[in-house]
Amino acid sequence: MAVGMAVLAATTAGALGPPAAAEGEAPSGQVEFPTHCLPPQEAGLPPADGPTTARITVDDPAPKVGGTVTVTYQVARTPAVNPLGAELPADVLTPTGRILLGGAQGGEVTVVGAKRNDPVQAGAGLPPVTMTGTFTVTAPGGITLAPGGYTLHTSHLLDLDTACAVTGAPVSERITASLPPATAGGTPSRANLRSVALGAAYGKPGARVKVTGVGFAPGAAVTVTGRAGAAETADRVAATADARGEVRAELPVTDRATTAVVAYEGTAWSAQAGSGPAAYTVIAAAPVGTQHTQQVTAVVEPGALTMSQAGASITLGAVPYGEGGAAPGRIGTVTVKDARGGPAGWSLIGKVTDFTGPGGVRIPGASLSWTPSCTAVAGSPGRCVAGSAGTVGPEGAVLASAPDAEPVGGTFTIDATVTLTVPPYTPPGAYTAVLTLTLS
Repeated sequence: MAVGMAVLAATTAGALGPPAAAEGEAPSGQVEFPTHCLPPQEAGLPPADGPTTARITVDDPAPKVGGTVTVTYQVARTPAVNPLGAELPADVLTPTGRILLGGAQGGEVTVVGAKRNDPVQAGAGLPPVTMTGTFTVTAPGGITLAPGGYTLHTSHLLDLDTACAVTGAPVSERITASLPPATAGGTPSRANLRSVALGAAYGKPGARVKVTGVGFAPGAAVTVTGRAGAAETADRVAATADARGEVRAELPVTDRATTAVVAYEGTAWSAQAGSGPAAYTVIAAAPVGTQHTQQVTAVVEPGALTMSQAGASITLGAVPYGEGGAAPGRIGTVTVKDARGGPAGWSLIGKVTDFTGPGGVRIPGASLSWTPSCTAVAGSPGRCVAGSAGTVGPEGAVLASAPDAEPVGGTFTIDATVTLTVPPYTPPGAYTAVLTLTLS
């Protein structure tokens, strides 16, 4: 999954110059669509019809096939109202919903939100909600994301569901998926297309959740288990993939720490043989009688894999005409932040074009070499491995990486000294190339 790209330009008599403009992310749009909300029968209220205003955003608008995309479904306005005849207390509303995929990849994404609401007066509209989930990219090309139906579950005195049906909502977000980069031998790296979908996005402790998985090796033994962040919970069941690589299982969810469900082949989850997490929320039953207890829940939300870079260009030392030789310099410091909270590692790859000078004279990109270094900021649980010293060139080289492990994540600073070997009697002038860094 490519999550960032830095573009640098180089100019020289030996030197490097201003950067090319980075490609912009596709904008996310707020949309409005008609909604039919059915209150619970216990409320004795009529259906609520009206517009829903919503927005869908993604953490990666240009993923690779086999990568995992985190999606966020924000409902800013809903026609649904408080189903109680009294004030609805704070933090008793759990939203769940669906996002509809189209274009190069079809299907649905289940999204779940945390209990995070202000008090709602009797008869007043329910407040804005935010839901998140993930899906695995299975095909290259343009993929559209449109809002689907959502359910607003309230757990005070009674467990009540307000179900809002959506028909023909407009597309709110678009992403463009591409195939993984080729390996050193020229063969495309194999994408992990394993994914799971859940029959329900929430339930009480002990509920049996229907799990459907695709993309597994035919006949493989598969473990379906609950997750809390990067750690597995006590919820677990074994299954076997059929001849088409599909897995069907029922997972009893009794561990209240479970926040997602994954499936994997082998003895432990890995980025190569496991599915991405499908969000799930365990909802405790509402207290009865004269009890006055409250459950306090702290939610640690997964973040993204991001990259930033200091400086706008690289300037190499000058080389005398006739003598040629090494034009030294260094890249701007790159900072990688991994806040995904999972066991998957990352890699930072650099590629450089040929250097072009006066009259179209070129210095091959393979003439640029580097010596990388990588340091984990204090407190980071993961480790960083610097790439090997050597040629960068148009084929690319690893600047730094982090292996798959438990745990991973943190903040890392990456630097590299660079040297351009300029042939003797290279015509004087400025020579420009573009160095592209890709984080995936």
